[in-house]
Amino acid sequence: MSQSDAGVDLDTSLGYLLKEASSALRAAMEEVLRPLGMSVTHYSCLELLAQRPGLSNSELARGAFVTRQTMNVLLQALERDGYVTRPAEAPVGKALPARLTRRGRQSLERATTAVRSVELKMLTGMTEQEQSAAFRSLRSMINALNNPTEAP
Repeated sequence: MSQSDAGVDLDTSLGYLLKEASSALRAAMEEVLRPLGMSVTHYSCLELLAQRPGLSNSELARGAFVTRQTMNVLLQALERDGYVTRPAEAPVGKALPARLTRRGRQSLERATTAVRSVELKMLTGMTEQEQSAAFRSLRSMINALNNPTEAP
């Protein structure tokens, strides 16, 4: 069977390389977050709430790339452990908007420092121009996939 008959050439597939980079990034983040008692999803939830207080379970799930059920379990644990608060009743509709507590903000500060160290390591050896170009390229790929009717 020739290489072209085998399907995607993993050595030259940009999609495969992106998945490999994503997996490596997640593993490195999990490694620095584990000693803080956090997972990447836990950190993502806290970061999203710091930047967008009052997000609902569904909005947090989309932002953290997990299911609503997974986020609901996480939010219950974060609320039980004092990292977030949610009202007993929904102010509008069914959504219970979550907000960080002081403990949640303090925990997030430590986690952000750890995650930033991973990102800096990932960018080692890249100039600012290369970083900007990579950012633009990735943003362009995301836009193309999210808006397939706008493809050239």
